[in-house]
Amino acid sequence: MHLLTICGSLQSGGANRALLETLATLAPASVDVHESISIGQVPHFNPDLPEPAPESVQRLRAQIAAADAVVFATPEYAHSLPGVLKNALDWIVGSGDLYDKPVAVLAAAKSPDRGERGRDALETTLRAQGARVVASLTVVPEDVSTALRAVLQTLITEFAASRTDRPPP
Repeated sequence: MHLLTICGSLQSGGANRALLETLATLAPASVDVHESISIGQVPHFNPDLPEPAPESVQRLRAQIAAADAVVFATPEYAHSLPGVLKNALDWIVGSGDLYDKPVAVLAAAKSPDRGERGRDALETTLRAQGARVVASLTVVPEDVSTALRAVLQTLITEFAASRTDRPPP
């Protein structure tokens, strides 16, 4: 299974980036984890720009299209998702690359009651693009390994189920 991780924060040493790095180390050998380009490389969304889209947008679209599942880890900013993450996702609307793709939404926080509004806002955006949100949780420091292993298992199970649901070519 090819798993793409997307960090909703531009902070190089942030807790959400560390969460995705830990997820990569916990993934079983059957899961190939790749980090997306930095969403900070994606220009401001402008539907008036002609196709082809800017190179960074094409790369992000290709990474999402190639993934069997996607894990987002994002902070909550002002009770919502970060603007830079929403901007990157706005570029994906027309491509349809998230349609029917299993995704997990994570937020690293010091307590389980934090990050919920940011996750909810991200889930709304992802569902509007046809993604299947199969897991969403705030991950606290004392539960990192357990929570990430459970998310990985959920994604593996969803991926396997989607493979058996499809008729042979």
